[in-house]
Amino acid sequence: MAHSTSRIAGFYQLSPQERLAQVAEITGLDDTGVAHFTNMGNIDPETADSMIENVIGTLNIPLGIATNLIIDGEEQLVPMATEESSVVAAVCNAARQCRESGGFVTDASAPVMIAQVQLVEVPNPEFARLKLLEARERIRQICDATDPVLLKHGGGFRDLEVRVLDDMLIVHLLVDVRDAMGANAVNSMAEAVAPSLAEWSGGKSRLRILSNLADRRLVRARATWRLDQIGGKEVRDGMLSAYRFADLDPYRAATHNKGIMNGVSAVVLATGNDTRAVEAGAHAFAACTGRYRSLTHWEMDSEGNLTGTLELPMPVGLIGGATRAHPTARYCLEILGVTQAERLARIIVAVGLAQNFAALKALATTGIQKGHMALHAKNIALMAGAKGDEVAIIADLLVQKGSVRVDVAESELAKLRQR
Repeated sequence: MAHSTSRIAGFYQLSPQERLAQVAEITGLDDTGVAHFTNMGNIDPETADSMIENVIGTLNIPLGIATNLIIDGEEQLVPMATEESSVVAAVCNAARQCRESGGFVTDASAPVMIAQVQLVEVPNPEFARLKLLEARERIRQICDATDPVLLKHGGGFRDLEVRVLDDMLIVHLLVDVRDAMGANAVNSMAEAVAPSLAEWSGGKSRLRILSNLADRRLVRARATWRLDQIGGKEVRDGMLSAYRFADLDPYRAATHNKGIMNGVSAVVLATGNDTRAVEAGAHAFAACTGRYRSLTHWEMDSEGNLTGTLELPMPVGLIGGATRAHPTARYCLEILGVTQAERLARIIVAVGLAQNFAALKALATTGIQKGHMALHAKNIALMAGAKGDEVAIIADLLVQKGSVRVDVAESELAKLRQR
């Protein structure tokens, strides 16, 4: 359907309700649709309107709780926001199977983010590189002066890197951002110091922006799964073979790593952090050896048990952005009981490792579809029009038939309603 116009003067100045009314008039959205968008769930219109532009409603995503996790010796309940079936259940099952061996052990580097300043038209870049490195202390003073609050909390400029990249000079500011994600802090520092860098190098500054390849802000998780908990040697060997496939083949690695991010992004989203930044950094990190590989590593220990590790850039925070503005994100952080961004990052990476274990085990045994489609059956029942108690009844019938399809659900729903 062609819309009469997409040019709405002053649209951004309207209230969410006024915008919705205009959109409904232009697109022909009926009263039921308008009522649906008007119900913003557990976030008030004013808050939503302050978070992004041109708000007309919200999109609610199911929020589940992952159970059974032990992380660094502590029992942990983890909120996960996702629309995909089987993601939360997979973490619960993986965590349960490594509880007897101590659960997940994590480690983290300092929360250091990178800001990049691009310098062009530098006449002698190698010479200028050394000049900038020699100016480290002056650069520190300029950077730290831009964010005294960060400095007060123990963060601030930490070091400098200068790279010659073709005919450009690229300056990296390494900044400890403490409990923030850090984008605003490092971007401000890059913009503040860029004129001086241009002057000292004899060039011109262009881009001044953070890098989402936060490879100075790494978090690591490891865990051991005993043979008697996972089903024996055959399952272990199948999982190791599946991992090797992913590590050697980028076509397999893309789906393998997407599965890891199913868990990672669900916790990042639940806590109001930036899923796109985390995902971009993770996939770039997967290619840091020169080819795209598995983010996890799986091995067999001296007793024959399965061991897994995951190392990821994890730029998440507890202050700023949606982590403070969105009430659901605040309550999720309360459930997690975290008071430092580092602890949140450790939890997220542990969840990612658990997610990968579950996917590899499913692939090595029953196949990924059996468990996934059984949990997906309720979605299919809803798509077919089932309501109330009908949803569970139709979902069970689909699983029993081994045919989780909308057309089958519609047929079974029609039969059910004729009884």
